[in-house]
Amino acid sequence: MIVIVDYGMGNLGSIQNMLKRIGLAAIITADLQIISDAGKIILPGVGAFDNAMTRINNSGLRDVLDHKALVEQVPVLGICLGMQLLTQGSEEGNLPGLGWIPATTSRFPNTPNLKVPHMGWNLVHRSTRSKITEGFEEEPRFYFVHSYYVKVENEAHSILKTEYGVKFDSAIQNGNICGVQFHPEKSHRFGMRLLTNFAEL
Repeated sequence: MIVIVDYGMGNLGSIQNMLKRIGLAAIITADLQIISDAGKIILPGVGAFDNAMTRINNSGLRDVLDHKALVEQVPVLGICLGMQLLTQGSEEGNLPGLGWIPATTSRFPNTPNLKVPHMGWNLVHRSTRSKITEGFEEEPRFYFVHSYYVKVENEAHSILKTEYGVKFDSAIQNGNICGVQFHPEKSHRFGMRLLTNFAEL
């Protein structure tokens, strides 16, 4: 069972609809018992880093998510802010992140002719082979909306890279834990392929 975690921040319905479109059932819930029974977890997110971590820490979700990801080692997919929460922290806030993947989240630098947030379609390039990126076309494109980007400490944890003023890690993985900066639910056939791969992990 795929569980989309509802902690009050994220475009949950569109993720569930995309999964349904490719024949995958998913539940949106904040219920700790249902999340503790999940076979796979999607951690979405739109908004501010500290606000998200506060909600996770104060709701009892943190212990459940840590156990599922680190002890049971079920597949986890963080999307957009959900990916940034997998890191050790963000320049956007002061609270530590989940810290499941050694990485940091930084704001895009001011670059002439490049608007922040980074919004729209952009290419991704494979940096490390992963089952979640199998079957991609030569130049897959995904839809991005973000003002902060992730950089891993160990290149082995980077599976896709993208350039927007700086080269950043647009998809990361540490064993069963994956994160994507882009929105697969808005990325048509490319997003469908990635979500199908995640469901098959």
